[in-house]
Amino acid sequence: MTNWAPLMIDGSELERADLLSAVIDALGEAFLALRAGQAQTAPRTLLQSGPEPSAQLLVSPATWEQRGVAGLKITTLTPGNPSRGLPLIHGIVALIDLETGRVVALLDGAALTAVRTGAVAGLATRLCSPPEAGDLAIIGAGVQARALLRAMAAVRPIRSVRLHSRTRAGAEMFAGWIRERLGTDVCVAVCDDAQTAVRDAEIICTATSTAGDMPLVKAEWVTSGAHLNVIGGSHEDAVEVAPALLVKAFLAVEQQAAALEDAGEIRSALADGLIDSSHLHDLAALLDGEAAPAPGQTTLFRGVGMAIEDTAAASALYDALRAGG
Repeated sequence: MTNWAPLMIDGSELERADLLSAVIDALGEAFLALRAGQAQTAPRTLLQSGPEPSAQLLVSPATWEQRGVAGLKITTLTPGNPSRGLPLIHGIVALIDLETGRVVALLDGAALTAVRTGAVAGLATRLCSPPEAGDLAIIGAGVQARALLRAMAAVRPIRSVRLHSRTRAGAEMFAGWIRERLGTDVCVAVCDDAQTAVRDAEIICTATSTAGDMPLVKAEWVTSGAHLNVIGGSHEDAVEVAPALLVKAFLAVEQQAAALEDAGEIRSALADGLIDSSHLHDLAALLDGEAAPAPGQTTLFRGVGMAIEDTAAASALYDALRAGG
C-alpha cells in the first residue's frame, strides 16, 4: 500500500548549514519566476483575537508553477506565551505538489521563517556587497539574528562580528554561539551601543522587534560603501535604521509593492519626500542584471517577507533532504 503521509521536517533539519546555499539559490530562482509570471504570491491574511496585545493568526499562500509546488504557511503570534515559557511564534508550512494536489511535506513554520529570512538577506548580500566584505555587525541577538549570521557566513568570508542587543546577557550568549560555529579565526565582540557595533562595518544586519519610529542605527554611523540588511520591526511603521540612509543608498527590496506596504523605513522616507518609488529595485532586477549599485555605493536591502520565499525555501529543503535520504 502506498504511503501518502507527508514528510515531517523539524527545525534541526531546516537549520543545517550545508543546505543553506540551496535555499539561497532557490530564492533567486523564485524571484525571477515571480517576475516572469511563473509564480504567484498573495498578501497574508491576518486575524486578531483576544485583549490587547491581541493574538494573531496569519495565513500566507503561494504557488511556484515552474517548480510544480505550492506552499501554505499558518503562523500564530501569541504575546502571552513568553510568560508561559512558550515561544512567541508557532507555525507550520505545508508544501504541496501541484500536479496531484498532495501535501508532500510539513515543515516547522517558525524555523523555516528564520531560515528563509536569513537566506533572502544572504541573496541580497551576494548581489550587493563586495565579494571580500567580511567585517559584520549585527543588531539583535534572537533567533533571526542567528539565521542572519549563518547566511552571511554562507556568502561572504566573515572575519569579525560585532554585536549589540537590548540586553548584554543575550548578546554574550549569542557571541558564544558564534564562536562555537565559526571558530577562533573569527573575532567576536559584544558592544555596549549600536554605534560602536556598526562603526566601520562592511556588512550591517538589523534583526530586532522594535515597535518605535526612532532609528536604532543612525545614518552618520554607517561607513560609505557598507551593505545593510534590514529585516526587523514588529509592524509596518517600525523603523530600525534612519530613513535618511535611504537617500544616497542603492535600495533593494523583494518586490516594490510589498516594501511599500510593510517597510517602515521606506514608508517614512516616502512620506517625508526623501525618496520616491523609483529608488526601489526588486531583487529580480538585480538578478537579471537590469539594476546594480555603483562601485563603492552604500547599499541597503529592506526585507519584509513574502509567501513565495517560504514556498521556495520549503521546496529546496524538501528536495535536498529527499536526495540525501
